[in-house]
Amino acid sequence: MSEPPEVASQDRPDRARPTSAEDRATRAGGSRRVLFLLAVLGVVYGDLGTSTIYALRTAFSGRVVTLEATAANVLGILSLVLWTLILVVSIKYMGVILRLDNRGEGGLFALIALLRPWRALGRIRRRALVLLGLAGAAMLYAGVMITPAISILSAVEGLEIAAPGTGRLVVPITIAILVALFLVQRFGTARIGAAFGPVMALWFASIGALGLYGITRAPQVLAAIDPRRAAGFLAQAPVTGLVVLFAVFLVTTGAEALYADLGHFGTRSIRRLWFAFVLPALLLSYLGQGAGLLRDPSSSESPFFRLVPTALLVPMVVLATVATIIASQAAITGAFSLTRAAGRLGMMPPLRVVQTSAESPGQVYVPAINRILMSAAIVLVLTFQTSERLASAYGISVNTTMVVTTVLAFVITRERLGWPRWRAGVVFGAFLVAELAFLGSNLLRVPHGGWFPVLVGAGFFAVLSTWRRGGELLAGRTTADSHPIETVHTRLREEDVARVPGAAVFLTPWLTGTPPSLIHHVQRTRALQRRVVLLGVLVEDVPRTTADERIHVDDLGEGFARVVLHYGYLQRVNVPSELNRCRDRLGIDLDEVTYYIEHEQPLQGHGRRRGLAAWRERLYAVLKRNALDPTTRYQIPSDRIVDLGLRIRI
Repeated sequence: MSEPPEVASQDRPDRARPTSAEDRATRAGGSRRVLFLLAVLGVVYGDLGTSTIYALRTAFSGRVVTLEATAANVLGILSLVLWTLILVVSIKYMGVILRLDNRGEGGLFALIALLRPWRALGRIRRRALVLLGLAGAAMLYAGVMITPAISILSAVEGLEIAAPGTGRLVVPITIAILVALFLVQRFGTARIGAAFGPVMALWFASIGALGLYGITRAPQVLAAIDPRRAAGFLAQAPVTGLVVLFAVFLVTTGAEALYADLGHFGTRSIRRLWFAFVLPALLLSYLGQGAGLLRDPSSSESPFFRLVPTALLVPMVVLATVATIIASQAAITGAFSLTRAAGRLGMMPPLRVVQTSAESPGQVYVPAINRILMSAAIVLVLTFQTSERLASAYGISVNTTMVVTTVLAFVITRERLGWPRWRAGVVFGAFLVAELAFLGSNLLRVPHGGWFPVLVGAGFFAVLSTWRRGGELLAGRTTADSHPIETVHTRLREEDVARVPGAAVFLTPWLTGTPPSLIHHVQRTRALQRRVVLLGVLVEDVPRTTADERIHVDDLGEGFARVVLHYGYLQRVNVPSELNRCRDRLGIDLDEVTYYIEHEQPLQGHGRRRGLAAWRERLYAVLKRNALDPTTRYQIPSDRIVDLGLRIRI
């Protein structure tokens, strides 16, 4: 069945915001509220929390950049770290971005969905912004590939500190953990997910306590709180400062997860945990590591683990490994959710999605994405060998996504929220200046590993943009071949087509006309059921619709009816269930329904003159052949389906 070129809901400010898990937990209070906050901690903050293991190590180890651990350099880098956390995470994400929700949902695709129905933008400008959003999403996939590799590898590297001479075991152990992590994805994490929160609470408490311990041994490190230290460092050595900024940026990895997880947990809980617990723990940890560098510059080999007393090294390595596994799990789950949303919004080929928990709609597993991520993570570990080298590849993917988020957020606050131009310009201009400086530093790492996310991002962008544009062109050709319902009525009478008992459901994405498959079917069989339903499934630019909003039925006369099902992009479509709800209005018996589904076979056109380059036409044809069948996507019984093939030149 054709994918609509740009299926969008109308702006409906009167839509009620659904009751969130956060609201229910708040009303329940007591232990349920505590358990909810622990769940937030276990899912949202894993990546930000485990960046403490490798961020300062990347800056001072000497294996990636040459920067001596002098007092001026340590205090300058620390000041940059502290104020980057405050500017990027506390002010940008906590203060501004979390406000830009789509009926409670966040993430890059929530921003894109907010843009798509906004007609005031103009078609060309909106298309450009959507493509920019797709580029950000493509780089997000690249980042998710790197997250498990760098996180787990950095934790296992602690073995070299706890047990010298075990360095050769780091890579094999990391790969074994990665393989196990990806293999268990098919079973879901509902059963063990309850333990994530307490483990991450212990992690943040531990790194905060260790940081405080380090500060007491070198309190002069508190001078890094003064932002003039950061400015002075950049002013005295601008070239060195630009080169090392990529390492500073690593402290913000995971910030996008704050926004992406908005729909699961809500703004208030995410903010409260950040300011009350997570941010203090991170600041203490980085200051404590800096204090260790001031006392002993040779600890630059691993500032995080050198802060740990010898007796606690092995337990800390174990805790760090578990924490990084949890952080990786959150990233993997996020990739699955991103894929589901993108497929339902028509921005990438729909893939098989397995629901792993009946209680939690967000618990999904996408086998194809899981295989890609596992293969990429293993190749990355084998190729780069150390977390410092992987850091050169990591920053550019996250940084690019952040820049895209800033640009889209600027447009949304101006066009949808009515911010004055000067206000939006000042706020997002400040964010953009800082992020472009970080991006400049990350681009310098392209020859040293940054090529990986650039290559992967380009590949994903080619897939996403080709699928979207190819769907538009294919749908346009399908629409041109459709007929008004009045024409169909006339042909049925003039050609004396037999009307037989039963009901036929023709799937179509269009709200007017009839699908070409109906005419083809009548021409071949010279017969048509007495009841005919033209059924369209529209995935709207909101995460969820209510049952009352979902079904719209129009009587088209002479036994024909049009049914439009409105779903949110986070909801699972169930066509038979919805038809059962309106069977009396339609006058059908579900036991007698036959579903007719078009299967278009795209034929190569004439290259760019037809809207797609020749290589993109071939790519689209491959994607179309391998996309998930509507039968599975819409939960239609396979024994009641008639497939109708159509060859269409795009």
